[in-house]
Amino acid sequence: MARRNRGGGGGDEGGSWMDTYGDLVTLLLTFFVLLYSMSSLDQSKWELFVKSIYPGMEDSDGEAAEKIVLNGKASSSSSAANTVLGQSAPMNDVSDLDVNQLYITLAQQMDNQGVSGVSVSRGTDYTFVEFKDNVFFEGDSSTISAEGQKALDVFCDTLAPYADLISQIDIMGHTASSPGENNIRSDRMLAAMRAAEVCIYVQNKNIIDPGDLVSIEYGMFRPVASNDTEEGRVANRRVQMLLIDKGSEAKNPDAYLEEQESGANADTTITTDGNPSSAVSLGQDAAATVTNQ
Repeated sequence: MARRNRGGGGGDEGGSWMDTYGDLVTLLLTFFVLLYSMSSLDQSKWELFVKSIYPGMEDSDGEAAEKIVLNGKASSSSSAANTVLGQSAPMNDVSDLDVNQLYITLAQQMDNQGVSGVSVSRGTDYTFVEFKDNVFFEGDSSTISAEGQKALDVFCDTLAPYADLISQIDIMGHTASSPGENNIRSDRMLAAMRAAEVCIYVQNKNIIDPGDLVSIEYGMFRPVASNDTEEGRVANRRVQMLLIDKGSEAKNPDAYLEEQESGANADTTITTDGNPSSAVSLGQDAAATVTNQ
């Protein structure tokens, strides 16, 4: 009788397990690629990944300019890092923002939105913004007007990308002294409430850490004009914002005010007129001034 071969292996069916294993590995790879593609990509990590695949491809500025195909479209590595499966990923990179240009951008956006009576300037390591009384409040009121809310919306929207470059925002409330009316309590309370209302409005926008917002009241004791005339009192009723650069040496708020009121920043000061057509020319003139600082 012939012996039956009981040994393993042999035959074409012996390698079939490799097909199954290969399919499994392919499916796992596809699964992890999908997980990775649905995650939020950090731009710098993405660029490093692309550079590892396409080394040596640089543009004229020496920066990576690799072109990759994503969703059927060619994109640079920087733009692709922002796009995952057709969605925009949030970016917190402020390396391309210049805090010295913030005051220009604020003025341009105020003009573009038709907001007048806002003065913005650039000092050493700080940006200064002043809102006149007729922008924010009615006389003897701490309720922010509709025009004031519009101005604050523009302010917050413009400031948001620069928030990581700002260490603190001081919001200062001022009042005017009317002839025969010198109620210290009412004056101090009104200035404090005006500063607080603006501070609360900005805080509700969630653009900066609440701990970096400070409200200060000066009352009628830091006038910039005579209180003997209505025009002077209008000038004295105001809200000011001091935006201190991150990493700068902190000073007493009075030091910033004294520098601002001395006219030291006159060359880097813009007062908005609410005319969108003037925004571009104002920005060009101010940009040239900052470049030469």
